[in-house]
Amino acid sequence: MFHSTRGNKLVSSPEAILNGLASDGGLYVIDKLPSIDYKDLINDNYQRMAARILNAFFPEFTYDEIKNELDMAYKTFDTSNVVEVKKASGAYFLELFHGPTLAFKDLALVVLPRLMKLSKEKLGNKENTTILTATSGDTGGAALNGFKGVDGVSIVVLYPNGGVSPVQEAQMCSFRGKNSAVIAINGNFDDCQSFVKEFFNNHKDLSLSSANSINIARLAPQIVYYFYSYINLINKGDIKIGDEITFCVPTGNFGNILAGFFAKCLGLPIKNLICASNKNNVLTEFFNAGLYNKNRPFYKTNSPSMDILISSNLERFLYYASNESVEVTKDLMEQLKNNGQYNFKNPFDYFYAYSTDEKKTLEVIKKVYEESNYLIDPHTACSYNAFDLYRKETKNCEPVVVVSTASPFKFPQSVLEAFDIKDDSIESIKTLSDKFGIKIPAVLNYPPVVREVCDLDKADKYVKDKVICFGSK
Repeated sequence: MFHSTRGNKLVSSPEAILNGLASDGGLYVIDKLPSIDYKDLINDNYQRMAARILNAFFPEFTYDEIKNELDMAYKTFDTSNVVEVKKASGAYFLELFHGPTLAFKDLALVVLPRLMKLSKEKLGNKENTTILTATSGDTGGAALNGFKGVDGVSIVVLYPNGGVSPVQEAQMCSFRGKNSAVIAINGNFDDCQSFVKEFFNNHKDLSLSSANSINIARLAPQIVYYFYSYINLINKGDIKIGDEITFCVPTGNFGNILAGFFAKCLGLPIKNLICASNKNNVLTEFFNAGLYNKNRPFYKTNSPSMDILISSNLERFLYYASNESVEVTKDLMEQLKNNGQYNFKNPFDYFYAYSTDEKKTLEVIKKVYEESNYLIDPHTACSYNAFDLYRKETKNCEPVVVVSTASPFKFPQSVLEAFDIKDDSIESIKTLSDKFGIKIPAVLNYPPVVREVCDLDKADKYVKDKVICFGSK
């Protein structure tokens, strides 16, 4: 059963998945974390492991129901392992970009539509549901791809106009279909995300749900790859059962690293979690100084998926960090809404946090390639730099897994800039391929971009009309 971070009313797994956001504006958390012994998963492939973990979180579905959906979902990935672990420049890189949109969001967003379909069947819900989601770049394409052709579900994606890469925009616009809409909002990601939350609260008469990591069914599948990478290192002989490892995670909305936090809570031997940010370093200040303050300049950087000042999933972390207090969590969220900031001392000493500016991001991309002939994207570069700073600060020598969230082909302009090559066009994909002798992924074949643009003050009516047109009323 699940309840809100701001209240104790219990709902079932299917209800939490379909609702997306709790009626009081909070995020769903499980009433009691399940028991998962990682040693029982050692002989599992990714799909079996994922089915077991998701079944523990969502027991209203059978193992076989979940496993069948996962087998279908992960067929679209370009590796049978679903994810890969590579060693380079003194770290392990957990490659989460082998899905259809070349970013880590695919790991959950090929699963979420299928869990929603199962949820609707369990609840006997036959009305159309519209997924409304905001994206800083990666969620949009992955969600549109995941929900493509799913009966009884439509999707509306909002993204900041000019705030995503050309490849990300091309991906989103290429997935537009009869049951989808893609809208560029004149504002930043936080504007889009705040609008989505307000729209949910203001239009409870509409049949809505979310594909952002505020949806618990988006978050739970991300826990799997922490377990998988640990067991991968055991099976390779790089670590022994019980050895502790550290994960370094590029972080914007706090969902990815929160999944690592859950993995540690479930018993995975994680020593530390490193929160890697870019110039928008609101999370760095939170973990280092105990102040969360969104009242600061917003920067558009070369790692745009982390260009976020309101990290929605931090609310779930605050719930657990406050000893599961819905009162404390609700009060902190009210302070953020009214004052734009709050003070909270993180009780967990295993969190480290570092930020990386744009210049350093490019330097790290070049450094890792020259050292190891391994090409990384800007978000992974921020993560690797945080790993480097962690090593220098702590002198710790345990294995560190750098979570690699996107393919270099997702951000070719920035990767090329690291090598003093200027190409701001969509053709930079070919330039990158030619420069480094890497085959262009087949999924990167897009038609010309056709954009819908809307001002923030007109978005409510614009989006409502879309939702009604899709039949979600």
